[in-house]
Amino acid sequence: MTVEKITTISPSTNKAIVERQGSTDDQLAEIPKTAQAAFLSWRKTPLPERQKIVKKAVQLLNDRQDELAKELSEQMGRPISYGAKEIKTAVLRGEYMLKISDEALKDTPGEPEGGFKRWIRKTALGPVLVLFAWNYPYLIVANSIFPALLAGNSVILKPSPQTPTVAEQIHNIFLEAGLPKDVIQYFHCGDFAKVEKVVQAPEIQLVCFTGSVAGGLAVQKAAAGRVDCRVGLELGGNDPAYIRPDVDVDWAADEIVDGCVFNSGQSCCSLERIYVHESIYDDFVKAVQKVLAGYKLGDPMDKSTNVGPVISKAAKQRIQEHIEDAIKKGAKDATPENASFASPPADGNYVKPTLLTNCNHTMTTMRDETFGPVIAVQSVSSDAEAIKLMNDSQFGLTASIWTKDVQKGNEIAEDVEAGTVFVNRADYPAPDLAWTGWKQSGKGQTLSILGYEQFVRLKSYHLKDYPVK
Repeated sequence: MTVEKITTISPSTNKAIVERQGSTDDQLAEIPKTAQAAFLSWRKTPLPERQKIVKKAVQLLNDRQDELAKELSEQMGRPISYGAKEIKTAVLRGEYMLKISDEALKDTPGEPEGGFKRWIRKTALGPVLVLFAWNYPYLIVANSIFPALLAGNSVILKPSPQTPTVAEQIHNIFLEAGLPKDVIQYFHCGDFAKVEKVVQAPEIQLVCFTGSVAGGLAVQKAAAGRVDCRVGLELGGNDPAYIRPDVDVDWAADEIVDGCVFNSGQSCCSLERIYVHESIYDDFVKAVQKVLAGYKLGDPMDKSTNVGPVISKAAKQRIQEHIEDAIKKGAKDATPENASFASPPADGNYVKPTLLTNCNHTMTTMRDETFGPVIAVQSVSSDAEAIKLMNDSQFGLTASIWTKDVQKGNEIAEDVEAGTVFVNRADYPAPDLAWTGWKQSGKGQTLSILGYEQFVRLKSYHLKDYPVK
C-alpha cells in the first residue's frame, strides 16, 4: 500500500517546508476505537480534575505563543507581528470556557414533588472529530477542544495539510498538562475519501468541521446515514458592513480596511461587502485610500509587514478572477499608489489589497466568498436599502453597522440576517457570545455557555422512593 505524502507549501515562497506521512487505512480504522476506549475512562474523571488539566494546557499554550506564532507565519503566511495574537485569543477563549464550565455542565433540577427526585444531566457524547482549517487554526480548535474535553469527551484532530504542526503542538501540550494518553489523538490526511471513513466510524459521535460550504456539505453527507452522529459546521461568509452618514469617515475607514484586509482577508467573518450611504460615499472612499496608502504588503517574517501572501496560487487566481469580474461589470479599481503593492516579493502568492468602487450585486465578489484582501464598496440611499442588500446573500455569518447612533444601529441589526451582528465593530467572535452561522454559513454553535450544548447529550433521571408498607 502506498503511504500518502502530505507536503506543506509556503505561501511566501511556494517551496516545500513541511512533509508528513498520511495515516494508513489500518491506522484510521483504529483511531476511533482507541478514542472510544479512552473516553470510557475520561468521562468518569471528575470535572474538577478535568478543569485542572485544561487550565494547565491553557497556560502552556500561553507560554509558547511566540514559538507557535512563528510556525504559523511560516506555514500560512500571516505577518509575524500578528501571529501571537491568535494564540493569545485562543488562550482567552480557553480561560472563559473554563470559567463557565461548572455552570454550563451542572444538572437541571425538575419540579419538587414529595417522594420523587428528578433532574436532567448533561453527559458526554463520546469521541469528537475536529476537522479544522488553516486560516485561524488555534482559534478554530479552541472553539471545540476546550468544551469537548471539559464535558468529558475524547477528541480526534485532523489539521489542514497547510498547518500540520498545529494538531501536533496541541496534542503535546495537553499530554504535558496531564491529559491521559489517547484522550486526544490526531492524524494527517489529504484524501477526503479516507476522512469520510473516519466520519462514518460508529464510535464518532460528533464532527466539528470548519471550512468551505462544499466541504461542509461533503461532511454532512458522509454522516447522513447515522442518526447518532451530530455535525457542527462553520462555513463560509460574505460579510457585509453598512456605513451610516453620521460616522467620522476617517475612523470608519481605518476600521473597515482592517476588517477587510487583516490576515489577507482570509477569514470566514472578514468584511467583504461595504455599503456606504451616498451622502458620505466619496469622502469614505478617499479615507479608505488614505488608509491603504499606509499599508505594507510583503514578507510575513518582516515585522513591518501588515499584509502577507494569500494561501496558494489557486487562491490568488480566484481572488484576481473576482476582481476582474467586478471591473468588467463596471467596478473601478480605486486602490491608491503604494510601492509595496506594486512590487511584492517575487516568489509568493501576493495579492495587493484592492479597493473596488461602484460595485453592485451582479458581481461575483458581492455574492460569493472572495476570501482575499478586497474591499468592495457600493453606494446606498437609505437604511432600508442597506438592510435589503445586506440580506441579499446565501450567507449569514456576521454583519456590522457603523453609526454614532448606537440605538439605531441596534434597530437595524434586528433586521439583518446573520448569526452575529456588530455595531461599530467587526470580525471579533466574543467568547461569551454564541458563534453560529445562518443560511449557508453553517449550523450548530460554539463559544458561550450555549457552546457546551453541542458537546453533551441530555439524560433525565426520575427516581421514586421505595414504597413503605
